[in-house]
Amino acid sequence: MAAERITRGFWPVWTILFTVIAALALGLHDTLPVEAVWIGGVLALGGLGWALVRGIRDFHWPTRAEALERLDLAMPGRPIAALQDSLALGHEDKGSTAVWRAHVARMAERAVGARPPVPDLRVSRRDRFALRYAALTAFIIALLFGSLWRVAEVPALARPGKAVDVAGGPSWEGWAEPPPYTGLPSLYLNTITDETIHLPEGTRITLRLYGAAADLAVEETVSGRVPEPAPDDAGAEPAALDTVRAVEFEAVANGRLTISGEGGRAWNVTILPDEPPMVEIAGRIMKEADGRMTQPFIANDDYAVTSGRAVIELDFDAIDRRYGLSAEPEARDVLIFDLPMPISGDRKEFSEALVEDASKHPFANLPVKMTFEVTDGRNQTGRSATETLLLPGRTFFDPVAASLIELRRDLLWTRDNGRRTSQVLHALTHKPEGLLRNERAFLMIRVAMRRLDGALGQGRLSVEMRDELAEALWNIAELIEDGGLADALERMRQAQERLSEAIRRGASPDEIQQLMDELRQATDDYIRKLAENMERQGTDEPGQQQAENNQSITGDQIQQMMDEIQRLMEEGRMAEAQELLEQFQRMMENLRVTEGQNGEGQQGPGGKAMEGLRQTLRDQQGLSDEAFRRLQEQFGQQGEGQQQGQEGQQGQNQFGQQDGESGEGDDPNGMARGDGMGRDGLAERQQALREMLRRQEEGLPGLPSEDGGATQRSLDRAGRSMDGAEQALRDGNLAEALERQAEAIESLREGLRSLGEALAQNQSQQPGQQGETFGATGPDGTRDPLGRPTYGVNPEITGRGYIGEDGDVYGRARDLLDEIRRRSGEQSRPSDELDYLKRLMDRF
Repeated sequence: MAAERITRGFWPVWTILFTVIAALALGLHDTLPVEAVWIGGVLALGGLGWALVRGIRDFHWPTRAEALERLDLAMPGRPIAALQDSLALGHEDKGSTAVWRAHVARMAERAVGARPPVPDLRVSRRDRFALRYAALTAFIIALLFGSLWRVAEVPALARPGKAVDVAGGPSWEGWAEPPPYTGLPSLYLNTITDETIHLPEGTRITLRLYGAAADLAVEETVSGRVPEPAPDDAGAEPAALDTVRAVEFEAVANGRLTISGEGGRAWNVTILPDEPPMVEIAGRIMKEADGRMTQPFIANDDYAVTSGRAVIELDFDAIDRRYGLSAEPEARDVLIFDLPMPISGDRKEFSEALVEDASKHPFANLPVKMTFEVTDGRNQTGRSATETLLLPGRTFFDPVAASLIELRRDLLWTRDNGRRTSQVLHALTHKPEGLLRNERAFLMIRVAMRRLDGALGQGRLSVEMRDELAEALWNIAELIEDGGLADALERMRQAQERLSEAIRRGASPDEIQQLMDELRQATDDYIRKLAENMERQGTDEPGQQQAENNQSITGDQIQQMMDEIQRLMEEGRMAEAQELLEQFQRMMENLRVTEGQNGEGQQGPGGKAMEGLRQTLRDQQGLSDEAFRRLQEQFGQQGEGQQQGQEGQQGQNQFGQQDGESGEGDDPNGMARGDGMGRDGLAERQQALREMLRRQEEGLPGLPSEDGGATQRSLDRAGRSMDGAEQALRDGNLAEALERQAEAIESLREGLRSLGEALAQNQSQQPGQQGETFGATGPDGTRDPLGRPTYGVNPEITGRGYIGEDGDVYGRARDLLDEIRRRSGEQSRPSDELDYLKRLMDRF
């Protein structure tokens, strides 16, 4: 009870004391005006006196009666009060007396178990703003980062001019604070006993001297400044000297720091120079078909790179000054792109890539000089070596679109080319039959031409009119080049969204069928226009499109996917249909024409060899699936394995590459897929695969590297394994055949890996490809469905075989199927993963 009353009565006292001590220890009185310090001191003393008087007035020591009352209230029935009571009536009645004695005995037993209650020291009702906690926090901060010795300066505030006697004499404190961008901690000089200290360049040194000016002095040669003359103390009274002095300077050079006087110290200071950052352009610039460029770079600094930029300017010496470029160009600022910096992690050394689209800039497709610059926290700049290249921009293959882009470039080069541009437009539209097949584009050219003629009739083109005409010419060129491809893509996207919304709200079957027909029509229109573009550009084979991951997608595969969506809707599996529709939408939006290097792309010998080996691998996997199904049938395990064998006979999943496709466009096996239902049929199919592999080995391109030799060795092992599998199939030994087929699959994967690495190495060594790589691929030239280079993680190349190390093929199959079922039942997994597991269940 005494603790409670002291806490509740005197909490303002220690709150004020903690606040005053914290302010003094942190040196607040050194930064505030003297008047503010005096006013604050008076208020603090007044508040402290009021708190003491109020606490003493309200405090009284608890009495025994109050203690018994408090203890009695803590027990049920108040037994202490009952023991102090007496029977008022019925003394002569023996029954009443007996009941009273029993009651008193029960209360006495209860009182024996009395325990003192825990003190309630909470004062939140009195301190609603938690001022006590704020004062305590400030006091702890002062203990950690301040100095309690500074409280001794309080008498000096009342007697200005008198030297402060701190701990019996003058004293000092010092801190060395490195620049914030270094991320290094501050140093407390009082604790450093070494003669030499190493400090980063730009470190801020702060010294505080307590005592008379004649007692302590600072001498330093690290700041590079001229030392101030010492004060003339001759004839001066001690009261005229400073008592607290602050010395601050920045360490920029090697030197010596000395604090002379009683308790002084000296150090040899070695400055760690802040080297400027460095940046290097890493590798060749990469360009996509739409004109986006990607330039990797590497940057580093001794502490951290804070920012960077790419500066691009025209290389006038390398420009072919003919036609519209023969005139003197108008002054134009250099092109500047900000370099991307890591969002998280260390910026001391990192690799990033500049990804920008400069297709519409006047410098696009012209020779330029590109320099990367990076800056550190000290505003030092590092520059890379200047690279000369053609600034990537979109390539227009249609001759009319290309001519419009050239006229746009001439206008942006100088407005004096306005009349020449008008003449070319008049010539272009004079007899457009057979040249301009897009009526809308023809009308847009005529409108732009009339606007240009009208502006030229008023004098020289204005900057605003030039920019408007340049934008119009760009839009017309895109319309001619794409042939309405963007509009077709938008119509397809709208049809997909309408069908998706109808599925979500449970529309009628007739409405869903109508929307499905609209989606088919819009998709066919988009694919047709995309094929026209690719035929004009010569980037792919007819009937195929190339997705953003460089994998071919045929019209049959797209049709199969749409048929599957309709089948799921007809069966009432709307959730699965919705998920598959979203996948279809992502696939179609990612469909993009990509440019091959030197007109080769995947049509070169290396690309054909890669595709042929991939098809052989898929066929071998399908044959292995069929053999595995036959082995299960022997043990009476049809069930799920029946479905697996039927789909495995096709050698692919529902939306993968079609059976019978190869890099050469014909049936690689030279036989029908319906063949081979017996053991002899399997053996004949295995023999056909072996013959196809032999032809592919003979058609491999000449690769002198080690990877080329590794490819040949891997294919030789695959051939021997195929021969063993064929013999085992003819003998009826399916288990032995499966083992040999697994070895053939693994050897084919190794051969694909080696061939891809050899092709990539051979391509990187070919001359004449500066700045013209178009997208990174893995060593085998493939990408995953997200467009990332596989680097050997394609399941067709690096996936494990179907047989476990213990050789228990059917046991391994049961384990895999059980695991797929278990995971598909966990609804907490992501929807994409559940969809993938369901498709695995459908197959196996």
